[in-house]
Amino acid sequence: MSAFLRSYFVIVVFGGAAVALVALTLGLGSVIRPSRPQPQKYIAYESGVDPVGTGWSQSQIRYYVFALLFVMFDVEAVFIFPWAVRLQALGVFGLVEMVVFIVILALGLVYAWRKGVLRWV
Repeated sequence: MSAFLRSYFVIVVFGGAAVALVALTLGLGSVIRPSRPQPQKYIAYESGVDPVGTGWSQSQIRYYVFALLFVMFDVEAVFIFPWAVRLQALGVFGLVEMVVFIVILALGLVYAWRKGVLRWV
């Protein structure tokens, strides 16, 4: 067997071992866990509010938009930290690109603010 194929064989062996370990762990957990089904465990629970009635109720979209805004600004922080470390190497071009990036995110924040997404009432 060539060295090229041997390197792929090692990857396949380790991938198979990982899949087998996960399957073994999940299988062992399903065998030894206690099983006590109760009706309260199957009630839908969303946003900290207990469901009222037996029908389906729609939750408000603002929770999801608020979470999306959080993710957007969290990703902004992920991009700004490496940029700050390499600012000197990037020069003026890097500075202009980051200003454009921050302006686009600020426009998104202003839009959400004007639409009333950030009001928690």
